[in-house]
Order: sequence, then structure tokens, then C-alpha cells
Amino acid sequence: MDGNDDLDQYSRIPTLDDLKTLCQSLNEHQVKYVVVGGFAVIHFGYIRATGDIDLLVEDSPENTERIRKALAYLRDSEAEKISDTDLAEYQIVRVSGEITVDLIARACDVTYSMAQEHIEYHELQGVEIPYLEPKLLLETKKGVRPKDDSEFLRALINE
Repeated sequence: MDGNDDLDQYSRIPTLDDLKTLCQSLNEHQVKYVVVGGFAVIHFGYIRATGDIDLLVEDSPENTERIRKALAYLRDSEAEKISDTDLAEYQIVRVSGEITVDLIARACDVTYSMAQEHIEYHELQGVEIPYLEPKLLLETKKGVRPKDDSEFLRALINE
């Protein structure tokens, strides 16, 4: 649960269908989350590859339990091993199986509670997907990722 990359060798690249299925399960289990990272940047129009699905999540024990239940559908997932304190203890909790899902309680000082009022919901094949709006998404990218993401987000914000 500490972000060990050894598990990634068994994961495949996630697709939009994977994002839809994941969000549908998270929504059904009432998980408090928002999509950040590559899939959020792609959603807003920047074409790039991503090897995982990044989620900014509330790190409460109740939400962690909902996350465990929601991710149980993933084949070969290690979701059941997430402890109630892992999200608070680790920067990223990586759940690898068929696909890789990164659970993040704090992304460059942005927490789920800060993000709640900056979520844009978009429907994907009947499933509501919560994306972090570009301005705050940019804050989650400071010093972490290639500058291309940041430059794209700055241009999008200034449009």
C-alpha cells in the first residue's frame, strides 16, 4: 500500500470505459472523491497518455471503508488491504490489479475538502464523473508533473 511499483507490471493502461466503471462503483458506494491527474487533464482537452487513474479522496475511516467496497470489483485488486489510516499515512495509496488506481488524500496541499467546491460534473455514458476544475487542478500539479500539463492548464484558465 506504499506505492510499490512492482504491482504495476500486472496492470494494463486504463481506458475511458475503466474510468466510467470505476466512477460508477464509487458513486454507488457514495465515496467522496474527485478525478485529478492525467484523466482530468485529458478531459479538459490535453492529449497525453496516463498509466493510472488518480483520485483525490476524503481520508476519513468511513470514506476509506466505502472505497474498499467500491474497488472490490477490480480483478486482482489489493483494495481490501487498505487500512483506515493508510490515506492519512501515505502520500499515495496505489491499488494495482487489472488497472492501477492512485488514491490521494493531499495533492500539493489540495485536500478533498478544499476541492469540494471546485468540482465539475460531466456525464460519461450515463455516469456522473467529478473532475477537479482546471484552476485548482493546476495547484495539484505544482512541482510534480511535466510542465506540459501546467502550461496547458494555465492556457485553459486564461481562455
